[in-house]
Amino acid sequence: MSLEVKKQERENSQSLIRRFRKKVQKSGILLRARKIRFRQRSKNKEMRKRTALRKEKLKAEYEKLEKLGLSKK
Repeated sequence: MSLEVKKQERENSQSLIRRFRKKVQKSGILLRARKIRFRQRSKNKEMRKRTALRKEKLKAEYEKLEKLGLSKK
């Protein structure tokens, strides 16, 4: 998909650029490009399991320190 903006009679370059920006923004090209660029890849089953185990371990450790009164608040 390409956008085309032609310079009109007696139009300066700044207004031409402004028209182009508005056209790009309305078309949604930038949104699609950002979605593709910053797409989060899904983790595989093993990685999800590891992170869940790590979170549980950290939570248990935090609760233990909380009971002893050694946690940082």
